[in-house]
Amino acid sequence: MITKEQAIEVLKKVEDPELSIDVWTLGLIYGIETKEEGIDIKMTFTSPLCPYGPMLVDDIKRRLTDLGAKTVNVEIVVTPPWEPSEHVKELLGM
Repeated sequence: MITKEQAIEVLKKVEDPELSIDVWTLGLIYGIETKEEGIDIKMTFTSPLCPYGPMLVDDIKRRLTDLGAKTVNVEIVVTPPWEPSEHVKELLGM
């Protein structure tokens, strides 16, 4: 069974190609639930029509499956909408 900590380390390697920052640091991950049969992730995108959304989801699923997850479910949520943290704003030069 994959631990939450292992999943977080994987998510830190999934980079948003537009912003060049990983999905974990960006705060796009709203929840991680590990179970014997796999892992469930709740996430959002930087915008509702993010053109890279499907690619990010596929990358997450592939990496977690490669780590040994039997199933990987990624639920996309739009509430609450993504807001960059002060740290992310600094990284982006905002």
